[in-house]
Amino acid sequence: MQEVELKLDLTAAAADALEASDILPGKAKVRRLHAIYFDTPKHALARAGLSLRIRAAGKERIQTVKADGAGSAGLFLRSEWEMPVDGDIPVLDDSTPVKALLGDRIKAVAAQFEVAVERRIWLLQHDGAGIEVVLDRGTVRAGGLEAPICEIELELKTGEPAALFALARALDSAAPIRLGVLTKAERGHHLSQRARSVFKAEPVVLTREMTAAQAFQHVAQTCLRQFRRNEAVLFGERNPEALHQARVALRRLRSAFSIFRPLHAGDESAHALREELRWLSGELGRARDRDVLLERAPAGKLRTRIRKARDEAYASVEATLASPRVRALMLDLSEWLVIGAWQGAADNRAGEPALDFATAALDRFRRRVKKGGRDLEAVDDETRHEVRKDAKKLRYASEFFAALFDGKKQRRRHKRFVGALEDLQDQLGALNDLATAPEVIRELGLEGQAGTDALLAGGRRKSLIADAVEAHDALADAKRFWR
Repeated sequence: MQEVELKLDLTAAAADALEASDILPGKAKVRRLHAIYFDTPKHALARAGLSLRIRAAGKERIQTVKADGAGSAGLFLRSEWEMPVDGDIPVLDDSTPVKALLGDRIKAVAAQFEVAVERRIWLLQHDGAGIEVVLDRGTVRAGGLEAPICEIELELKTGEPAALFALARALDSAAPIRLGVLTKAERGHHLSQRARSVFKAEPVVLTREMTAAQAFQHVAQTCLRQFRRNEAVLFGERNPEALHQARVALRRLRSAFSIFRPLHAGDESAHALREELRWLSGELGRARDRDVLLERAPAGKLRTRIRKARDEAYASVEATLASPRVRALMLDLSEWLVIGAWQGAADNRAGEPALDFATAALDRFRRRVKKGGRDLEAVDDETRHEVRKDAKKLRYASEFFAALFDGKKQRRRHKRFVGALEDLQDQLGALNDLATAPEVIRELGLEGQAGTDALLAGGRRKSLIADAVEAHDALADAKRFWR
């Protein structure tokens, strides 16, 4: 059975506003649900993209195994296996993939966490589609800890997926909603493992059976997940690492647009989305620049002034992330990735095998980095910055496509190649910090202030350039893992 549903996050206050609006007509059907989620102690099912639960609604108990759409952000396309059971012990036979996946480890399957929600359900027609609207409010509990749940799922019953996004925008006009990226199972596993509240990029698992279009969707949706998860952290705290990871997610996403440009070169929507992502990255960048300065600033009045400017920049970040513009961007991007016109264009490479596309893309960006970095010691800061951006794209392409080149020799070469890239990026990144520091200091009105010499660190420039040249030469000599 295939589901098509759009997941949305909202606050309790926003949920109240939606229920009071006329967008959700009539009286909702109300159910109280309690679910127990199962896995092995090492979370083998979660790592494989599966969830196993038994949900109780009154006297009825339903066991469900779900295979989540890998990398999906907001829009979930997934397979599931359901069956009635008599109690709270899962039935692990050949009717689901669990037994084949776990083998002997199936004996270790046990309850990991539980979810209790009050569910309100509406059925409505919107833009010619039949849509079930489900509002869940409740709690996830694991190991003595608990976290609130407040989310909406829009499930397509009849019609086209575009109607889900149209309804989501209508809901957002009544109360703020945001693209959801976590299933209840993921929320529970995060809580049960007491995971950190900052989220680095997840592994991108592409297969050779994928087309270039499918690879692009998977990569971009993974980036979206990383951004949204760190964005949620920033709503609750001014966390420099979460801000950094949110910017990393945006950089990776913008790089994905560049890497996969042959798929959507003539698409006006793609250009508009890239410009919005550039704007958002810039809005977050000001706070990050001040974080970098603050790390290097000596104690005293200068550090106090930079801290104040940093706090003001974070307030601006919070306002930006809370804006309708950012909420709309996330929905627009998710919709375009899933059902955008670029997929049906006759003159692009969307249907090309992902392996062939990856090989050509890696060759293209490697040539650009080699050519652009030939005279690193002689060029200006702007040119070195362009080399740095191309090196980032090559680095991200190497990460995005790594799973397509998984032979033993390829993995060994990949490790060496990415290591050389990281070294080059480190040197060019340090040079870029030196180049941008004077501009930030001028912007903050700190020119001539005591202690600014430590922020400029001009004495490091010559050695950093020499290190960058050496790193570039090492990258040029590194064997290509994709050939």
